[in-house]
Amino acid sequence: MASSLRTHTQTNSNTSAMNGTSASASDPKSQLSKKPRLHAPPQPLFITPSDVLFEFSHHLPSIARINNGSFGCCPSSVLSAQQQLQLQWLQQPDHFYFNQLQTRILQSRNIIKDMINADHVDEVSIVDNATTSAAIVLQQIAWGFAEGRFRPGDAAVMLHYAYGAVKKSVEAYVTRAGGYVIEVPLPFPVNSVDEIVQEFREALERGKQNGRRVRLAVIDHVTSMPSVVIPVKELVRICREEGVDRVFVDAAHGIGCVDVDMKQIGADFYTSNLHKWFFCPPSVAFLYCRRSTESSDLHHPVVSHEYGNGLAIESAWIGTRDYSAQLVVPKVLEFINRFEGGIDGIKKRNHEAVVDMGEMLVKAWGTHLGCPPEMCSSMVMVGLPACLGISSDQDTLKLRTYLRDKFGVEVPIYYRAPKDGEVGPVTGYARISYQVYNKVDDYYKFRDAIIQLVHNAFTCASLPT
Repeated sequence: MASSLRTHTQTNSNTSAMNGTSASASDPKSQLSKKPRLHAPPQPLFITPSDVLFEFSHHLPSIARINNGSFGCCPSSVLSAQQQLQLQWLQQPDHFYFNQLQTRILQSRNIIKDMINADHVDEVSIVDNATTSAAIVLQQIAWGFAEGRFRPGDAAVMLHYAYGAVKKSVEAYVTRAGGYVIEVPLPFPVNSVDEIVQEFREALERGKQNGRRVRLAVIDHVTSMPSVVIPVKELVRICREEGVDRVFVDAAHGIGCVDVDMKQIGADFYTSNLHKWFFCPPSVAFLYCRRSTESSDLHHPVVSHEYGNGLAIESAWIGTRDYSAQLVVPKVLEFINRFEGGIDGIKKRNHEAVVDMGEMLVKAWGTHLGCPPEMCSSMVMVGLPACLGISSDQDTLKLRTYLRDKFGVEVPIYYRAPKDGEVGPVTGYARISYQVYNKVDDYYKFRDAIIQLVHNAFTCASLPT
């Protein structure tokens, strides 16, 4: 994406100018007939490191914040724009509601539509977060069972590493309505895309046993914990070949983290948070619904005055609340375009940096990454030394708290149960993120904390429960 700052200054030089003089300087008439030019210092084309530091100066400097994946970040310029919008609402809410709100939301939807390469703005709705999007899609599936369009026992397929809240939503909407849910087991650590594709094919075959139909496939674009980029285009294509009714891609970590193109991915539904990797304030997400007869019967689970006017309109008013996070998308795009290469440049540099930091850490600790670099996004799973004794999910939470409180390091940790027969396996993995505000020192701080724990013969068993 081209930068929005495109001010270039061109000057013509000759031999005299290179020597510190000009042709006009030797001509008195020329000096009298021309006014002296005042040259302002050249402005930087792109955002500078000091600008980035200022934009995120509200972050606590004592914390090595290498966990952008959980809650994202928002620059000061966008926060200021949000606060102005909140103030405008409070100053005259009736005027804002009748004359600005829907126009501004439509402007945000149009920007998202262009960024994700959707066909029409009506395919884009703005909601609170990806969990809300899951409720919208799964609610429609539940109605399919309740209204007799699906048979009891028809299947829904999702990845074993699906986000916990989405798993709960599948339980609440699909299982309760009579659907049969199949989880796709995925290996971790993972060595190749082929391992994922093979497991997915086998799960679809199980879904079609005993005369069942697979009514829905829920596919992550980037799994949360452990974090791995899933080959969504290939899995969506397989779903089409195998006759899966609908495909929902949960890309909570999508936009700003991986390539997001609706025409290339080809899913029926695709959602991504905008507050994780797209610099919006929390919380806001988009839900893409490919135009079809089925998509016209999607509804927001919070029913308000706009019910029946289409999902995008329903979602734009679900009662009195703060809509400002949805309205700052234009300002966010302005911020992103201050970086060389726009969002694509940010993604590329974040990916390269997080892989470099991950490889630095595993070299220091004598461990390994959780997947090949090409299966990482702006996050990577980094093996922790086995001697730390991580033996349960509770251990990961205790260790995470200890790292935060004692060392000022904020990083989530994943427990991987050892396989039968494994000797001295790595059972703990840290998910490190890299965003534009991060510095190498953040990762050195984490490295040195773990080295100190190993040196002190620390184990998770020593931490209080």
